[in-house]
Amino acid sequence: MKKLLFVWIAFAVALFANPATAQTQTQKHSYKNERLCKVFKEKITAYQQEMRNDAYAKATLESYKKRAAMFCGK
Repeated sequence: MKKLLFVWIAFAVALFANPATAQTQTQKHSYKNERLCKVFKEKITAYQQEMRNDAYAKATLESYKKRAAMFCGK
């Protein structure tokens, strides 16, 4: 009985979900990705100019590049 109730609730939520809300969420997500892409590109540029020459600095730079690729690629 609980499973049947759960299925009905899931069906009702899917039926009455507002597609405009989903579109708004997608736009917000896109804006955040654009903003974070810009932030990490700036961080990469600034960090390369003042970067030390050791393993930790190289790992930090790679981390910034990975995050930039993650936010700029989507």
